[in-house]
Amino acid sequence: MKAVLRLPKRFLVGRPLRTQQMGETLLPKRLALPVFCSDPLSSNAYATEEILLGLGLGGMALLHLTPWVAAAVIALLAVVVLSYRQTCRAYPDGGGAYAVSRANLGVNASLVAASALLIDYVLTVAVSVAAGVANIVSALPALHPYAVQLCVAMIAVLTVMNLRGVKESGTVFAIPTYGFVTVVFAMLAWGAVRALTGHVPVAESASLRVEPTHQAAGLLAAAIVLRSFSQGCTALTGVEAVSNGVPNFRPPKPANAAATLALMGAITVTMFAGITALAMAARVHVADAPGRLAGAPPGYMQKTVIAQEAAAVFGAGSLPFFLVAAFTAAILVLAANTAFNGFPILASILGEDGYLPRQFGRRGDRLVFSNGIVLLALLAIALIWAFDASTTRLIQLYIIGVFVSFTLSQWGMVRHWTRTLRTDDAAPRGRVHRSRLVNGLGGTLTALVLVIVVVFKFTHGAWIVCVAMPLVFWMMRAIRRHYDRLDAELRPGDEPVPLPSRIHAVVLVSRLHTPTLRALAFARATHPSTLTAVTVDGSPAQVAELEREWRERDIPVPLVVLDSPYRDITGPVLDYVSRVRRRSPRDVVCVFIPEYVVGHWWEQVLHNQSALRLKTRLLFRPGVMVCSVPWQLDSAGTEAQARTAERAAMNSRHRVRRVVPLPRRHSGVTR
Repeated sequence: MKAVLRLPKRFLVGRPLRTQQMGETLLPKRLALPVFCSDPLSSNAYATEEILLGLGLGGMALLHLTPWVAAAVIALLAVVVLSYRQTCRAYPDGGGAYAVSRANLGVNASLVAASALLIDYVLTVAVSVAAGVANIVSALPALHPYAVQLCVAMIAVLTVMNLRGVKESGTVFAIPTYGFVTVVFAMLAWGAVRALTGHVPVAESASLRVEPTHQAAGLLAAAIVLRSFSQGCTALTGVEAVSNGVPNFRPPKPANAAATLALMGAITVTMFAGITALAMAARVHVADAPGRLAGAPPGYMQKTVIAQEAAAVFGAGSLPFFLVAAFTAAILVLAANTAFNGFPILASILGEDGYLPRQFGRRGDRLVFSNGIVLLALLAIALIWAFDASTTRLIQLYIIGVFVSFTLSQWGMVRHWTRTLRTDDAAPRGRVHRSRLVNGLGGTLTALVLVIVVVFKFTHGAWIVCVAMPLVFWMMRAIRRHYDRLDAELRPGDEPVPLPSRIHAVVLVSRLHTPTLRALAFARATHPSTLTAVTVDGSPAQVAELEREWRERDIPVPLVVLDSPYRDITGPVLDYVSRVRRRSPRDVVCVFIPEYVVGHWWEQVLHNQSALRLKTRLLFRPGVMVCSVPWQLDSAGTEAQARTAERAAMNSRHRVRRVVPLPRRHSGVTR
């Protein structure tokens, strides 16, 4: 079975890498940009659209405010980028908002930030892939019924690519990321040329009017504008991923991470401003329901804003139009790669700190945190399936976690700079004061935006995130309490561990064959205080045959036959072991179980089922040890030879690093 699974695994994931090869997986800035910044770069494909959808609730009356809302989003983005550049330098070990909050705001604040980030990463994958598929469907409407299946397939591809390693995924994802940036800037440049020469591009929806759902006046108009701003803040998603992934950069890691973050901010701001300006010039109109577009022909399918812009600039059906559609879909899908790098790193840090299962802190064959990658993929697929791959429904859950982590991170940095001013006389005080001001301003703004987002998105699905975050927080605290209890229970005391007074060996016997004789020989070699063979009377004829063979071979071990009127095997054995164990609290019962070692998955189904049930039950009995005595079948020998050949090909010999000598006086155990 394992050989069958190992071949496709090696084909998809690649051969294992040594721990010493970790330096080979570190990223230069040109690859770090597509790996960690594809999410904020891709948000340009829908951030302007979200602003227009928000303002469209008031009909045509508020669309002229689009540039002002976009300007507010850009200002907030600039502040957040400046803040996280400082986080990269102050916390080079990664962790982002979690690390900053843990160091400066305490455990509870750090777990709130962690729960927000974990949920946000899952939503990033779901929203990005769903938005990418939406753009594909805009260009190829015939694929609309298969949107969910397309999303699942794309998440599977992303999972495999990330399991191959960060550097390899960065190399693959660089082309779509840089391709998207190139075609969008080409579209904006050509659109500007046309506008300056008097041929302003006109969108296909320019003649349609957006019907209002509310009268845009007074406080209601202000509420619509604030909601539009909250939706436009999706442009900020993914900014924190660079600060989480600082350990994956080449040295000097903090400087390279900060430079990558600055480049990402510059590109994002320029693209967002250009797409918004082009949408206003081309008079792009969108609505949350096609029925609200007055004048639309029957069966009209609304295209995304960026698809309408590409059609207006280059012409619908032209090669540049399809290039824009293709690269937009690709970057939206690959934007999920930001989460595939951020989620496993954060989960590994939480695992090392004991707030998630410790398996998340271990690297896989390709030196990536494989458990976190697989879990993220499964959670994202579940969301896609639950929300029917609807970007409009999924995006309502978005950005709450983003701004929770933003706020905690920046106020944590304020405390960090305050502490630096108090304790470090050598620090340049002017620079520290400026840094604290930037973080304080950013923390205040993101806190206000968080309130706006919660208020205006709560009834539209954001309540799910508001419920999920406390549940994740509680889960992490419960996991840590379990690990703390376990450490306290397992910590050795001052008293030495006593040796058992006697060891009673029990060998389970079903038939007298070679594996049974080997188990009996091994049990005798351990020189226990008592040694007994035990069988269960499930069939009188079989037991009689076993007793006859036992006498003929003159085996020097007494055979005990347990009665089983209900034909159960596990119960009688457990009762017998308990009786032996009760004779003395310091005695230990060691149960030897002969087992077959098979090489094929279908053989496993045919053997060892009773042994598996017995071992499972015996493990919960205090003072009882279970020892499996394996007997390798011929198929298992073939499997072992294949493993040996693979290890030899990989030259993966394990060497002894050091030997701890025995203590001279006290060994920690005593009789």
